[in-house]
Amino acid sequence: MVEDGGKNSAVDSLSTEEWLSCAQGLVPKALEKAREVKGFPGRWKMIISKLEQIPSRLSDLSSHPCFSKNALCKEQLQAVSKTLNEAIELAELCVKEKYEGKLRMQSDLDALAGKLDLNLRDCGLLIKTGVLGEVSFPSAVASTSAEPEAAVHGNLRELLARLQIGHLEAKHKALDSLVEVMKEDEKNVLAVIGRSNIASLVQLLTATSPRIREKTVTVICSLAESGSCENWLVSEGVLPPLIRLVESGSTVGKEKATISLQRLSMSSETARSIVGHGGVRPLIEICRTGDSVSQAAAACTLKNISAVPEARQALAEEGIVKVMINLLDCGILLGSKEYAAECLQNLTSSNDDLKRSVISEGGLRSLLAYLDGPLPQESAVGALRNLVCLVSMDVLISIGLLPRLVHVLRSGSLGAQQAAASAICRICSSTEMKRAVGEAGCIPLLVRMLEAKANNVREVAAQAIASLMSVSHNCRDIKKDDKSVPNLVALLDPSPHNTAKKYAVACLTLLSSSQKCKKLMISYGAIGYLKKLTEMDIPGAKKLLERLERGKLKSLFSKK
Repeated sequence: MVEDGGKNSAVDSLSTEEWLSCAQGLVPKALEKAREVKGFPGRWKMIISKLEQIPSRLSDLSSHPCFSKNALCKEQLQAVSKTLNEAIELAELCVKEKYEGKLRMQSDLDALAGKLDLNLRDCGLLIKTGVLGEVSFPSAVASTSAEPEAAVHGNLRELLARLQIGHLEAKHKALDSLVEVMKEDEKNVLAVIGRSNIASLVQLLTATSPRIREKTVTVICSLAESGSCENWLVSEGVLPPLIRLVESGSTVGKEKATISLQRLSMSSETARSIVGHGGVRPLIEICRTGDSVSQAAAACTLKNISAVPEARQALAEEGIVKVMINLLDCGILLGSKEYAAECLQNLTSSNDDLKRSVISEGGLRSLLAYLDGPLPQESAVGALRNLVCLVSMDVLISIGLLPRLVHVLRSGSLGAQQAAASAICRICSSTEMKRAVGEAGCIPLLVRMLEAKANNVREVAAQAIASLMSVSHNCRDIKKDDKSVPNLVALLDPSPHNTAKKYAVACLTLLSSSQKCKKLMISYGAIGYLKKLTEMDIPGAKKLLERLERGKLKSLFSKK
């Protein structure tokens, strides 16, 4: 395209129709001159074939209903006319053999062929993108238009079309404008952006100019964060250039590319693709050396990838365990630490080799230290829950696990409390550990968890209590707790969503040796519940029912 700064007043005054007439008049002259040339026959034959295609492209443009109303048409005709004039000039030089050198002329002819290709392509794109159907309104007109939004959308479509049309510097200027518009009016840009515009932005990510790449990734980052273009971005091939920018871009480029990957990796399929395109290693490197924002974004991306089971081995091979433990200890932003804890929880969810790796790299102590800080505890407790089954009781006690679990049960979020109760279920594999858990003060806190609204929380608390009650000292503590029997009887509810009932039956059976507890169970309606559970064949329900009914009969006879 002809740049605005290169136009003189005479050029500015020509209408679109006059530019069309100018271009149409130049084509036969350019063809005539080109056919007179004897030298460089191969190159001129190719140039002539491209010149012969121009009239049909001009005809397509001029036949569009909005031809004369759209600024892009006028600019395109200016660009075509400029190229045709260059063709005439080069043909005359070749005919007269008045060029500086053979190699220089060959280079000029190759450049001319490239410009003709660009002109033909751009004319086609103007029709293909549909941008000609959008009339560009001057700002004064747009502000008073009956449909200002339509005018804004038309101007935005024209701007987006400029990303696809013209030479690189023209696209660069369009990109500058788009960056500014995105800051002020992102909503309208998102409303009109199409797949072809996304494709052109992805192509600009591989431009030779670092400035263009940096501005392009800024726009793509905004698009990714908007949540409305992820599928288009990925399908148009945005992942490889983003990963290259994470590897070797400028500071801003790395940051924006990493944030883009963070948002895109929320999809499991895209997370797999990031691994497949070699994205793990540069993301891990950002975690090691990046600035605060980039480090947090890279940690989050790796956390998202770690949620995909088949990707975990690739992460491990790149050294993710050590990197995440280091982030737990030294992450620049608190968010980096939180993402690291979530990543370790994912990595240790099923793979024993990864669990051992986390333990051998000192992950237990780092996770426990994380629990002493101000960040959400759920993921760190979840990671500890995954690890404790591979660690001896002596080690767990020596590193201070039990006081941390008590703290979480007392003041953590509901999710963290659930993870802590689940950890208790896993470590209670021996009488000694069950006794230690009881002595640490966990039992009253677990009993209170039986009142939670969430079924899964009640279930894991009941399971932990059932496990602890096999130790007589713990059983006595539960009998003394005024809340234990009422809360456990409430868990006899036979409704299908109540998955804690089998643990409640087990706990109440152990408590039924106490006459006081039996009376409490009866008074809170345990018999009615147990009759229904017996019909459902819940293990232990029939035996407990018989005990309570015998106790009830004895009570009646004793009253008589």
